[in-house]
Amino acid sequence: MSSFHLVTGAGPVGATLALQLADAGEQVRLLTRSGSGPEHPAIDRRSVDASDRAAFAHQARGAATIHHCMHGSRYDARTWKEELPAAERVVLDVAGEVGAVVVFPESLYSYGQVDSTMTETGYGRAHGGKLGVRTELLAAREAHTTPTISVAASDFYGPRVRTAHAGERLVPTVLAGKTMRVIGSLDEPHSFTYVPDLTRAMIVAAADDTLWNSFLLAPTAPALTQRELVAAVAAAGGVDVPRMSVLPVGLLRAFGVVSRGMRELAETGYMFDRPFVMDSSRSETRLGLTATSITEGIAETVRWWREPSVGQTALHG
Repeated sequence: MSSFHLVTGAGPVGATLALQLADAGEQVRLLTRSGSGPEHPAIDRRSVDASDRAAFAHQARGAATIHHCMHGSRYDARTWKEELPAAERVVLDVAGEVGAVVVFPESLYSYGQVDSTMTETGYGRAHGGKLGVRTELLAAREAHTTPTISVAASDFYGPRVRTAHAGERLVPTVLAGKTMRVIGSLDEPHSFTYVPDLTRAMIVAAADDTLWNSFLLAPTAPALTQRELVAAVAAAGGVDVPRMSVLPVGLLRAFGVVSRGMRELAETGYMFDRPFVMDSSRSETRLGLTATSITEGIAETVRWWREPSVGQTALHG
């Protein structure tokens, strides 16, 4: 393996990206602590902690591109602060030594609470909590000498997406005909990014050095409401639209007084009780890509959940 793509993490982003590269005939080395990940002849899965500098440096020799898709072990600011900056420093330092560009999947957290449509400007202003951690990570990437690309996405949906608002909380519930309770509002517009669109953008950006050292938005279809999203899942699944109700963000905050998990969830509740919309048109032009339609993306998502090895427990549990 003289030159290859190094991918850290085998969550929905890392796994999807590794498979897209492998299906295109590229050689992929996939690093996770457990050695897990999708099976493919072109994917070399290895059990490595990417935050271990010596181990990571050994694995990165010969890499042309590093796609850093690791996430924190818990969804809370304390854990992110303890784990993510140190891991990114290792990746950036080692990438500089081996001459690789580093591509990061990014969220919209660093925009903070917005009152207008999000574009490629305006990020990196949020402070405190998980939002502030994302701001600090972006600043560290921009300050480092290693070339980087950050491709930001809104809330995920798609095959392999489980722990997300449009993942296991929503799709199995709708397909089973159960009442769907959403956070915030049923009728405010919200952008949802199809994970295969994010990963395609990461691959294209890595291959074009004119896009290095930039912040891009993943191709994302026009925003829709959570009510419309639920209806789209029902239509794709050939089931009736279920009853829907709302879990107010204020209630999450109240529960957060005694529950750390609820407190962390409430921190980003503003994304769902007011408009939270991104416009990726400029990045799409630069990348030469377009977003998958919601209809097509939801259809693929439902097909994945209905695979016997994936969703039967969730759908009938």
